[in-house]
Amino acid sequence: MDSHTVRFLLRPCWLGWILLAATPRGVLAIALGDGPELLAQDLLQHHPGAEAVTDDPLLEAWLAGVLATTEALAAEAVPPLPPLDLRGTPFRRRVWQELGLIPTGSTVSYAELARRLGAPQAVRAVAQACGANPIALAIPCHRVIGSDGSLRGYRWGLARKRALLAYEAGRNDPEQPGGTTHLSKAAWPADRA
Repeated sequence: MDSHTVRFLLRPCWLGWILLAATPRGVLAIALGDGPELLAQDLLQHHPGAEAVTDDPLLEAWLAGVLATTEALAAEAVPPLPPLDLRGTPFRRRVWQELGLIPTGSTVSYAELARRLGAPQAVRAVAQACGANPIALAIPCHRVIGSDGSLRGYRWGLARKRALLAYEAGRNDPEQPGGTTHLSKAAWPADRA
């Protein structure tokens, strides 16, 4: 498999269906949806040569790690998130990295996220970066809300955002396994646009 090869798998999960796509460098996309066909179609529009797989131990392990982190399985230690093959502008990558620092069970507003990035006037750009996030769950854009506390858009549907936030609110102790979803520095690739 060369560095441009994209392989993906689809599985049912508590949020509907989940698609995980990866290159040899790491996870390229995690998408959520109501059925496998639309998820595969969307991926193939962006990566026409992507290959569906049914049995890939590495992709299966990466997906299990993401779901374990999200679902806070009863395991003693939640597996680390897989490496990521992020593609985006430097600003979007900064936003996505900052999203990984929001503790499970917490939310921040788009305006607060912009302030944390040192760009308080970039609220709209922050919202666009959240909307362009290709990696659901592992990059927790669902934890960003409006300044008035309202739920705003979510690429994979407001019902899923609401369900994720409600689920996470029940386990917001960072001292417990799965109490935070944070991206280790090892998961972040070297900067590239």
